[in-house]
Amino acid sequence: MSQDHGESPEPDVHPVGEPLGRTIAMPADTNPAGDIFGGWLMGQMDLAAGNAAARLAKGRCATIAVEGMTFLRPVFVGDEVSLYGHIIATGRTSIKISVEAWRRDRFGEETQKVTQAMFTFVAIGDDRKPRPLPGRS
Repeated sequence: MSQDHGESPEPDVHPVGEPLGRTIAMPADTNPAGDIFGGWLMGQMDLAAGNAAARLAKGRCATIAVEGMTFLRPVFVGDEVSLYGHIIATGRTSIKISVEAWRRDRFGEETQKVTQAMFTFVAIGDDRKPRPLPGRS
């Protein structure tokens, strides 16, 4: 992620969804150029969405797809990263969760959305095969 602090084409609004997690971007989370690695941010989003999926499924879930991830702004070392999400849809075995990542400079109060994506999970059993969500047959 670049060091550009430029404006995003869309204005910031408040996060959509419930809080799913919060962490601090650390030096170990950087790419070779010293910027926060996009893969680290995606991993944080996947962990947060996976936790929400497991609660809904009342058990183990596996990520099967990530759609529409666009990086709007960079995340810098020391930034507080907050993750918000909400369930978009459920199927017999699947759950779609929209996740937003927001940054806050460690010395400031302003928050900015840095990315969002749609994560799809499938509820799985101990055999790692799809199983119905609770209440679905």
